[in-house]
Amino acid sequence: MTELDPELVAAMKPHLANVSPGAPDEVRKVHQNSASAFLYIFLSLGSQSFNGCLYTLRSTLPIGAGLGSSASISVCLSSALLLQIRTLSGPHPDQPAAEALLQVERINRWAFVCEMCIHGNPSGVDNTVATQGKAVVFQRSDYSKPPVVTPLWNFPELPLLLVDTKQPKSTKAEVAKVGDLKKAHPEVTGAILNAIDKVTVSAANLITSEQFDDDEEAGQAHLGKMMTINHGLLVALGVSHPRLERVRELVDHAGIGWTKLTGAGGGGCAITLLKPNLSKERLRKLEQDLDDEGYEKFETTLGGDGVGVLWPAVLKNGTDEDDEGGVEIDQEKFLNAVGNDGVERLVGVHGKDGERESWKFWRVDGN
Repeated sequence: MTELDPELVAAMKPHLANVSPGAPDEVRKVHQNSASAFLYIFLSLGSQSFNGCLYTLRSTLPIGAGLGSSASISVCLSSALLLQIRTLSGPHPDQPAAEALLQVERINRWAFVCEMCIHGNPSGVDNTVATQGKAVVFQRSDYSKPPVVTPLWNFPELPLLLVDTKQPKSTKAEVAKVGDLKKAHPEVTGAILNAIDKVTVSAANLITSEQFDDDEEAGQAHLGKMMTINHGLLVALGVSHPRLERVRELVDHAGIGWTKLTGAGGGGCAITLLKPNLSKERLRKLEQDLDDEGYEKFETTLGGDGVGVLWPAVLKNGTDEDDEGGVEIDQEKFLNAVGNDGVERLVGVHGKDGERESWKFWRVDGN
């Protein structure tokens, strides 16, 4: 599915007109686009036989920071409704990879529909990665043709520090900036873009090679250098920002990893691939420096699982505070969880005893 049903879009318009009437136009547009995504997929997949339902959503991802928060939400909406109408099998640990892939593709198609409601003409890469996890190689050289998306199912889990600059950015403005540079200096800009392509291909080849598995430390160092080169090329295109450069400067000074901007640049977030066997003291010192300068940071993993289901939704091998195994996570508990940390403690994948048993994923790689 590559376009929305114009009749359904027209029928929805009157119902979206009253969304956030007192909000500023820019905020109101975001709210209306978000509401349209839910309404469109609900009307497409819902049934009159449904019992009354209350859908409650909380996200721990920064919004508007180039991290695919809308895609993640779209994947959750798609999965929830497809499960509700019983058109998905699994997930379960013994599910064959081929069967899991069919479920992932079904979820992804409807998540892309949500993304079209929100963004108009999305690339599809964010919802694809959010659905299947791991990583993909995304290539689009001709905008008259669909992009080439190659999954990297065996992408390893890598330690990542994500830093939000809190600097607002505009993807449209950054893309236009590169377009203007290309018009003014086509040969130089073309050479930079070609170099970025070669760096990306080199990194993808490295990650999928046996060398990467055989020598993890050398492989990560090689990948880190590719990230450093990529960032430098993006700086040459003019899409960085002083706040992003300050993150890179602090990380380089601490000597803990390799940093590049992510998303469209111009603000948003930077990602740092952390070195193996990193001392906690050096990392904590860097995190304190980032705090002091008004950055928000998240320690996470690159190349993790995609969409999953917490089932049964109970406090099992539980939270850091208690041992309430078997207690249902109801709407009240979900809404009353305080901040990102509270949500993670309540429904996060990792509890104090490791990965929570109740989380199950459609794992296409079979692992």
